[in-house]
Amino acid sequence: MTKSIHENGTAASVYQGSIAEYWNQEANPVNLELGEVDGYFHHHYGIGEPDWSVVEGDAATSHERTTRELHRLETLQAEFLLDHLGNVEPEQRIMDAGCGRGGSSFMAHERFGCSVEGVSLSRKQVDFANAQARERAVADKVAFHQLNMLDTGFDTAGMQAIWNNESTMYVDLHDLFAEHSRLLARGGRYVTITGCYNDVYGLPSRAVSTINAHYICDIHPRSGYFRAMAANRLVPCAVVDLTEATVPYWRLRARSPLATGIEETFIEAYTSGSFQYLLIAADRV
Repeated sequence: MTKSIHENGTAASVYQGSIAEYWNQEANPVNLELGEVDGYFHHHYGIGEPDWSVVEGDAATSHERTTRELHRLETLQAEFLLDHLGNVEPEQRIMDAGCGRGGSSFMAHERFGCSVEGVSLSRKQVDFANAQARERAVADKVAFHQLNMLDTGFDTAGMQAIWNNESTMYVDLHDLFAEHSRLLARGGRYVTITGCYNDVYGLPSRAVSTINAHYICDIHPRSGYFRAMAANRLVPCAVVDLTEATVPYWRLRARSPLATGIEETFIEAYTSGSFQYLLIAADRV
């Protein structure tokens, strides 16, 4: 796969172009309305047990209450990821690979006080996130770039930590971890939360294939993460199976006005055992 983004902002491969176009056109209420709750716009799912009372009671306020609850669960997921980034000092730099509209990047800066570089193929996402940084008066510390996470151009060993939050399924893992390994300082930390198919069961299930088609992605086998990390000097220090923790989020979302139609497929994939939701943290050695 060609790795670069041309200077005029166009993608350097047909697939990259399709991904950029998808996110440039995306305006899904399940992303936008949740972000409007408190100004942290995420592009990932949630973990934790919902307050099921939000879908009961007054129908006139059910939408708002459910939206707030879904956002609370996705914020818990982001906080759980940041909990695993290790010690980050204010003078250090970290990178959000596949940053979306920047929600987790702002949370990371607020937690650590460090500089954050967000990377996305989507011009629309980058412009949105940079506008948010200006509104928050943190543009000198949190910046977003239209770059390919496989070839960022950032300085070698310049990052203390890097994370992918549900964005690894858009790239080749060996290429991704080679770039992350180059960027990370020795002893730096890499974290991903991702859905992966359980290759003990063989090839991807029908539900996993449906998810691939829905998001124009290529979900990787679980074993692929560990092989690619081992080949690129990334040694896992924590692996957490979040599958059971994310299923309630999907059950709540399926009952919400923000449902997109893919919810039952995720529930089927997770409960069948063919699909897993993992956090993997690894140290650069």
